[in-house]
Amino acid sequence: MITSNHLGRFGLAVLLAPIAWSTVSAQTLAGQNYQIFVSNEKSGDVTVIDASDSKVVATIPVGKRPRGIQVSPDGATVYVAMSGTPIAPPPKLDAQGNPIFQRGKDDDDDDTAHADKSADGIGVINVAQRKLTGKLNVGSDPEEFSLSKSGTELYISNEDVKAASVIDIASGKVTHIIPVGQEPEGVGTAPDGKSFYVTCESGGDIYVVDTSSFKTVGHFTVPPRPRSIDFLPGKGIGFIPSESTGLLNVIDTVHYAVLKTVTLPPGSRPVRVRVAPNGQKIYISNGRAGTVSVLDSHTYELLDTIKVGTRPWGLVISPDGKYLYTANGPSNDVSIVDLQTDKEIARIPAGQSPWGIVIVPNQR
Repeated sequence: MITSNHLGRFGLAVLLAPIAWSTVSAQTLAGQNYQIFVSNEKSGDVTVIDASDSKVVATIPVGKRPRGIQVSPDGATVYVAMSGTPIAPPPKLDAQGNPIFQRGKDDDDDDTAHADKSADGIGVINVAQRKLTGKLNVGSDPEEFSLSKSGTELYISNEDVKAASVIDIASGKVTHIIPVGQEPEGVGTAPDGKSFYVTCESGGDIYVVDTSSFKTVGHFTVPPRPRSIDFLPGKGIGFIPSESTGLLNVIDTVHYAVLKTVTLPPGSRPVRVRVAPNGQKIYISNGRAGTVSVLDSHTYELLDTIKVGTRPWGLVISPDGKYLYTANGPSNDVSIVDLQTDKEIARIPAGQSPWGIVIVPNQR
């Protein structure tokens, strides 16, 4: 039995801390009129958080291994990539913190012999109903994807077959399959909607696909394990992190080339990159480092390092640019960061192994 004498000053502080934590976050976030949808890779569901009070308002079962997640332009539908390919444990690290691969494998490789291909697809969630209402068949092992500017098509990476797929949402049919490099992962639609980019982990290949002809119009390489891409609006500049080398690659999106590489703080394993809504800063989730790097989007100077949850993967910024959210896989939660102070102000429990995260305008 624990008494007040046993608790002492430290024990009382521990008991009181969660109450103060919750009060601060609720006051700070009041007026934020959106929801946060989080894909949970191991529990096979999507957590829905009300941003105005940081409360979990729904858990939506979707299927096996949900990862990439996006919202339609009208905010009425959320799409989530699902895969029946089993999860493999992450690789060990060498003395320099680099992954030690075995037989060419990395931490997303899997036992394809035991894959349940019937589980592969893009789940369709009705936001108003908070319910899975359908599944699009989009080829093998979809991991990441993006939407066309019109919201009528999905551009998808099919990780285990070295391809990218294009699907017409209305018909539910795959209209194009584009060969790319080994282990395609990140997909991003350019701001003008005229092309989309596919990042391939193993060789660092980046493919640029024209959205009219669906032909590859650009191909270049970056250091290994490029996980994602985001763009500086109207400037012909993109950003691609290389996880294995702790670098951020600055990309010329006119000539399809690397302009510059930026070294991130020691221990960084950059995964997701996001440009702030006002275009002034870049935010990168650093995976195993448990941090988010903040860079000036023009000088690429490191402005800050923000401590968040364990191995942050997915990252998203509120429409007003005031808050940042990370999906923290091993700690099964979502960090909320106040971007005026660059401090984590709360963590919200999610499902098992949160992976992707997206902001959805309130429909109610």
